[in-house]
Amino acid sequence: MSDESGTQDIPAGSPEGGPRPEPIRFFGTTWVDHDNGYALRRAGVAAGSLAAAVASCLILRFAYEGLQIADTGSFVTVLVIAMFAICSALAFRNTWDGFGRRPDPDRQASLRGLLAIGFVGSLLAYFLRSLTEAPGEKLHRQEYESARRRHEKRSTRRTGNPSKKKRPR
Repeated sequence: MSDESGTQDIPAGSPEGGPRPEPIRFFGTTWVDHDNGYALRRAGVAAGSLAAAVASCLILRFAYEGLQIADTGSFVTVLVIAMFAICSALAFRNTWDGFGRRPDPDRQASLRGLLAIGFVGSLLAYFLRSLTEAPGEKLHRQEYESARRRHEKRSTRRTGNPSKKKRPR
């Protein structure tokens, strides 16, 4: 695999000749040519992520009702609601930005707890992105196209003997 992108280089002399596209979760490599049920997969991913977000909101509603039953007070209730709202907004933004550029692994590790709390935001970002493309397709396509251009540039060979080249006088 290449360092900066997820494209896989194929060794020289292989029949495929060039980098292979990196598979995307739920889509494999169907995003390259939009074939083999790509549209159906996108619809399924959109429906699945929306259903998961709705189910998650129902679970959070049960947690809210639990706080009401426990009579913890309005301060704790407001803190919990604010925590989930803020973490969901940050998770949405982080997930959305991750579709356009490779995330920094150290930053992702430090945000792991926050993103776990804001899982509803991540699900909604996944849902919205899957309405237009496979989540992460734009980034993968850019990396794949640049890898193809680099490969074509490397693999073009000169014709003729360079030592017989005419020199300007």
